[in-house]
Amino acid sequence: MTAAVENPRSQGARVPEASRAEWFSSYDVAAFEQPSGREEIWRFTPMKRIAGLHTGVEATGVATIDVDAPAEVTVETVDRSDARLGQGGVPADRVAAQAYSSFEKATVLTVGKEARASAPVVVTVTGPGEGKVAYGHLQVRAELYAEAVVVIDHRGSGVYADNVEFVVGEAAKLTVVSIQDWADDAVHISAHHAKIGRDAVLKHTVVTLGGNVVRVSPTAAFADKGGEVDLTGLYFADAGQHFEHRTFVDHSAPNCTSNVIYKGALQGDGAHTVWIGDVLIRAVAEGTQTYELNRNLLLTDGARADSVPNLEIETGEIAGAGHASATGRFDDEQLFYLQARGIPEDQARRLVVRGFFHELLMKITVPEVRERLEAAIEAELEAVGV
Repeated sequence: MTAAVENPRSQGARVPEASRAEWFSSYDVAAFEQPSGREEIWRFTPMKRIAGLHTGVEATGVATIDVDAPAEVTVETVDRSDARLGQGGVPADRVAAQAYSSFEKATVLTVGKEARASAPVVVTVTGPGEGKVAYGHLQVRAELYAEAVVVIDHRGSGVYADNVEFVVGEAAKLTVVSIQDWADDAVHISAHHAKIGRDAVLKHTVVTLGGNVVRVSPTAAFADKGGEVDLTGLYFADAGQHFEHRTFVDHSAPNCTSNVIYKGALQGDGAHTVWIGDVLIRAVAEGTQTYELNRNLLLTDGARADSVPNLEIETGEIAGAGHASATGRFDDEQLFYLQARGIPEDQARRLVVRGFFHELLMKITVPEVRERLEAAIEAELEAVGV
């Protein structure tokens, strides 16, 4: 059974023509045709604004990766021959394959068996600089019973495409916060690949605040039963910015749980966000529990949000599955309630937006990161006069 909930504000939204189970993937960029922008996977992306990443443009610069990690975490710089690379997942589009074919060195972070990181691991990725193109690769490994929190902080200028892998071993717990806080000129296309082991837990949060065009595609696949995945996202798009998030949860093992929640706010002429949420429950994945939700808040005229949740089920023996999507303006009832209690309209609007994001901000367990994001949201609201 295939189902979709279409957002009335979406333009041309439809269920993909083929099952996600049949989508092509390869490490070889030559195995992919050059996309035109009319393909289902690219139809929302402004192809003219991604600096030729889909055409095979060569690297003209280097992005720097700095890692601040506690003693329990091993940090390595490896070359392409390292056998561990690719274990998290296989590229499913041409830009991801181009990034995989183009990087020279990869960074591998390993939390060893039964180790627990005593402090968050902070990975700072700085773009190659204005007008330059770079490719990268990062892998995070959490072995048997390991626990860690990893913050990936993207900043700077330039064009950057990469693959990020998360290999979560049996009964391991990995929490990831990926922040896209690029300069206004930046283009970033990133594919995240997660392989979830038996009884393992991955909590993965994407925060997108800056950049010209940012497209992040997190994929989570269960390698064994009992796994749990939370994919959450928070984004705030200004005039002219294009932020695109494409989540895919592949339930390929029984008795696993997934929960996807993405929320975004938009303001300014030409602000555009896209969320595509795919969940595939394969025939072997009995006992699956899954739900996905996307909410978008339009703060001004001229902004557009596309939202397409897709749920594909190949077995009826599941615990539960559902999805929801909504895009709209301020809730007039909430504003009336606050104003009726003496709160001025501008303050009431701020309170509504803060409440809109509160649930996701509370999921970020690193206080410094949460405070930084709260300040960034407050700055966005001041800029639009909310």
